[in-house]
Amino acid sequence: MVLPLHPRTKKALEKHNLWDKFKSIKNLIYTDSLGYLDFMKLVTNSKIVITDSGGIQEETTFLQIPCLTVRENTERPITIEMGNNELVQLNASLISKRMIEKLKSDQKGTIPPLWDGKSTERILETLSTS
Repeated sequence: MVLPLHPRTKKALEKHNLWDKFKSIKNLIYTDSLGYLDFMKLVTNSKIVITDSGGIQEETTFLQIPCLTVRENTERPITIEMGNNELVQLNASLISKRMIEKLKSDQKGTIPPLWDGKSTERILETLSTS
């Protein structure tokens, strides 16, 4: 498991005397925050993504990488409708259970209509006929 760690998260772990315990988690690789391209390379090579971010839900849907979003709601419901993303409560047992189920499943979500990388062409066509 790879965790890009935001500097505020590290400070919070240190503040609450959890940094040493965190560093000792077996099979956890943590990195500093990553730039977008490095982060997307990491995502592209992932079997599953667990996040609390909004934007990453879209990227994983487009890449058809299963995603568990640790939030109560999303401003990107199409990612759930397409079957790639799932909202999950902040509960370690539940997250672990759903992660294992998703990894064992061959089921992939679908890419939403119009998420085909051709939006620029459609915009230019619309603008040129206006």
